[in-house]
Amino acid sequence: MGLLETWRNTAYSQEADKKTLQKFWSDYFLKEKGIYEQLLENPEEAVTGTVKELAEKYNVTVMEMTGFLDGINESLKQPNPIEEMDEDTAVSLDFDNEMLYKNMVDAKADWLYNIPAWENIFDADKRHSLYIEAKKMNTVVKGKKIGRNDPCPCGSGKKYKYCCGR
Repeated sequence: MGLLETWRNTAYSQEADKKTLQKFWSDYFLKEKGIYEQLLENPEEAVTGTVKELAEKYNVTVMEMTGFLDGINESLKQPNPIEEMDEDTAVSLDFDNEMLYKNMVDAKADWLYNIPAWENIFDADKRHSLYIEAKKMNTVVKGKKIGRNDPCPCGSGKKYKYCCGR
């Protein structure tokens, strides 16, 4: 079983009781925030190393680093091979600043997108526009409903009910 599968089985366990999972996630989120605070101090630096080396660097377990890599993977300039990685797999944390911010907003992770270090990366207006963009990413906009007596949108000139509405 790979690291990612082990992480997901632990983090999303159906057998664990609710209190244990809440404690697990609250501990993890604190460690995750700490890693992001360190990364955002120097956002242009592409941090690289093996999973084990990065876990040691950020003072977390290999499993917690696996969870972190799973979470940040969509925000990286070059995604890591997280599905088949082990602790000796070389990975990179070279993230796209805008994509990372938007993904944090999309995940509703206010403890992450409100980290003070973001103020040194983006001004307030830019953060606001990225926030709005992220909120719109998953918004579905429905078109105007066609009434049965409206002209058919196919252009036949017939009423919708006698054409494509059948």
